Amino acid sequence: MKLIPFTKLIKYAVFISIAIIVFVWATNYSVKSRTEAAIYSSINNIPNTKVAIIFGAGIHNNKPSKYLKDRLDAGISLYKSKKANKILLSGDNGRDEYDELTVMKLYCFEHGVDTTKIYIDYAGFDSYSTMYRAKHIFKVDTAILVSQAYHLNRCVYLGNALGVKSYGFIADAGIYQGYKYYALREKFSISKSTLDVLRHRKPKYLGEPVDINGESNYTKE
Repeated sequence: MKLIPFTKLIKYAVFISIAIIVFVWATNYSVKSRTEAAIYSSINNIPNTKVAIIFGAGIHNNKPSKYLKDRLDAGISLYKSKKANKILLSGDNGRDEYDELTVMKLYCFEHGVDTTKIYIDYAGFDSYSTMYRAKHIFKVDTAILVSQAYHLNRCVYLGNALGVKSYGFIADAGIYQGYKYYALREKFSISKSTLDVLRHRKPKYLGEPVDINGESNYTKE
């Protein structure tokens, strides 16, 4: 078996690296240019919708992380301001020892959200799954997506690509640990999401429909 010369391996590696960089840059530019106008920092300016979707962001000792607390507070403010009259909570509930959704739904209840207006997506394991399930399981057509600024371009892009007319609402409030790292990682996540859309990826879990226009599944597991 003839070995490839080391110099050719270096050239291949350089070529692949450049191709990856170009792809990441191109997909990020495309996604951001198509979604930036639909992202709002002011609650007064954002359009009214039926549903606000809040993305999970980690818990510590059965309390929301700083990221998650600010997302929940922002979503609750949309509800109380009548910008959205229902809240869809989407997060990771895949392990017995990590119950993100219970923390999220109790926080909303304790802060004045009517439980009949809270819907729970127990299999929102990533942003793509959240938006796919919002469309196909919860029958959402239009929504305000609530997250930190670094994350919203991808969310709005995925929502629109999957059939949910989407607006982003920035939940940033103060300083976040590891924010620069997550913002950098997000660039690669945007590229991956572009591929997910192109190949029509289906989430691992779907389940029975929970129509957002019907009865809340707040008390159901």
